[in-house]
Amino acid sequence: MIRRIIQIDQVRCNGCGLCAQACHEGAIAMENGKAKLIRDDYCDGLGDCLPACPAGAITFVEREAAPYDQAAVLARQRGEGQGQQRVKPEGGCPGSRAQFHGRTESAGSAPGFPSQLRQWPVQIKLAPINAPYFNGAHLLIAADCTAYAYGDFHARFIRGKVTLIGCPKLDGVDYGEKLTQILEQNEIKSVTIVRMEVPCCGGLQRAAEAALKASGKLIPWHVVTISVDGRILEEE
Repeated sequence: MIRRIIQIDQVRCNGCGLCAQACHEGAIAMENGKAKLIRDDYCDGLGDCLPACPAGAITFVEREAAPYDQAAVLARQRGEGQGQQRVKPEGGCPGSRAQFHGRTESAGSAPGFPSQLRQWPVQIKLAPINAPYFNGAHLLIAADCTAYAYGDFHARFIRGKVTLIGCPKLDGVDYGEKLTQILEQNEIKSVTIVRMEVPCCGGLQRAAEAALKASGKLIPWHVVTISVDGRILEEE
């Protein structure tokens, strides 16, 4: 049958693996450092992978393809069980490979101070819009300085959350559009915004609040402000 299906430009693909992570049906795999559509009947033609691709290597085409087989997709998903959601690291920039490890303790952590970070990447600019770890997540949106200023940051804020960090002053971007897409396209349970008391951190808070409003969803959220000497000044 002729239907809409994705096409991956092998020249433009940088091998980051974010599209494979975004494809819940498992239609995309990494082979020889490049993303490849491995099963036409796994591709539903909705394109969750498109916004996840930083290289713009994925497009829609109309061509002869096997029809989407939801039963086959569900059977594959059941067979995978509840293991780690991790993209095999082949090629591309290591800093942008999406990973979820759901850790509670980490080898190599300082004794008594285990890392609570559950996913990678953490930078808002590098994070995929669609990733399995976003669904059902409590989302932390934090200014990157906050983790240095507040000593118990991992236990107090990161634990049990998916973490995104950024600095609007240094990045020179408005995070609002990307955060809106993340909130719109995933089932986020709550949002915690942690910022420094300095004025430039207001940009991060405004972007997050604008995204919450633009998403059209009623998501519980609150803001925590940290002082430059490491105290919690305000929670709202």
